[in-house]
Amino acid sequence: MEKKDLGPKPALIGHRGAPMLAPEHTLMSFRKALEQKLYGLQADITISLDGVPFLMHDATLRRTTNVEEEFPELARRPASMLNWTTLQRLNAGQWFLKTDPFWTASSLSPSDHKEAQNQSICSLAELLELAKGNATLLLNLRDPPREHPYRSSFLNVTLEAVLRSGFPQHQVMWLPNRQRPLVRKVAPGFQQTSGSKETVTSLRKGHIQWLNLRYTQVSGQELRDYASWNLSVNLYTVNAPWLFSLLWCARVPSVTSDNSHTLSQVPSPLWIMAPDEYCLMWVTTDLISFTLIVGIFVFQNYHLIRWRLGGIRSYNPEQIMLSAAVRRASRDVSIMKEKLIFSEISDGVEVSDELSVCSDNSYDTYGNSSTTPVGPRGGGSRTKTLTDRSGR
Repeated sequence: MEKKDLGPKPALIGHRGAPMLAPEHTLMSFRKALEQKLYGLQADITISLDGVPFLMHDATLRRTTNVEEEFPELARRPASMLNWTTLQRLNAGQWFLKTDPFWTASSLSPSDHKEAQNQSICSLAELLELAKGNATLLLNLRDPPREHPYRSSFLNVTLEAVLRSGFPQHQVMWLPNRQRPLVRKVAPGFQQTSGSKETVTSLRKGHIQWLNLRYTQVSGQELRDYASWNLSVNLYTVNAPWLFSLLWCARVPSVTSDNSHTLSQVPSPLWIMAPDEYCLMWVTTDLISFTLIVGIFVFQNYHLIRWRLGGIRSYNPEQIMLSAAVRRASRDVSIMKEKLIFSEISDGVEVSDELSVCSDNSYDTYGNSSTTPVGPRGGGSRTKTLTDRSGR
């Protein structure tokens, strides 16, 4: 692939701010993300018991605050079931320094370390004020429990807070799927965003402009289809530079990342290679690997192969037949041993002691079962006479 064929670099959206550099969903985290000149910020919004929208991803406060130390009896309660005054008393930064979720806390400067230690829960109003005119906001709503007093009006309260802040409507990517007709009527400038794959008819009916999907949910062909339908796609959560490079080559418009401070420094895809070059590289690698494996095998077994080949040349027919006679009857094996002994004697070969002992036992058996040879010059008749006499 030629560099001129690449699309523009994917826009970066900070996932809950810059969570590798500061505690997530805090003003410090969003400020760190804005320092990197990112395209947008992603935030999860819920609402307090007294109707104040604030930023929190988890259902409870246990992971990202010190609620277990300050209010142990409230630790397991849903975060939205606490008043805003109570929420403001919690520390939302110490957990980041203690748990170090991305192994980056040790790299913070002394001033950043001190600032992270004193972070509190961030309200939606504070985020809107900070990001106004500086970044696009990808807003996701997390509904409170059924018994919450603002359960049915949560969306309206959040929508009103955004409009009242004066935040530019065209910089809002609105993710909630509920009451889209109402949202389009009240805030026509919002970029309507869907978090699920739908048919093109359904997407056009809902005036969807963006799809917010996990990067494992879409294929290259689907990305091309969405582009042909004038739909932009944002993929999450992309942290590795190699994955960012791959999506860049696939012409993905934007990605959400925890590692935006690293991805923002990537000037071009890490490695651009045409499919033919990629195939040639792997075929060449396979051939070289096969050659090396065969060469190592031959080198390690050279003496064994040479010994076996040399041994075959010195075998006579009786030795070969004896080696192949594993399943033959014992009588046939004994006969072949006899032939082997006589063959080696005639060639002047010295027979080993072990083979001689075995041959003697076999020879006795064979001799007893053979016909008595006729001696020279009448020796046979004399032998018969002696036998007859002894028999008497």
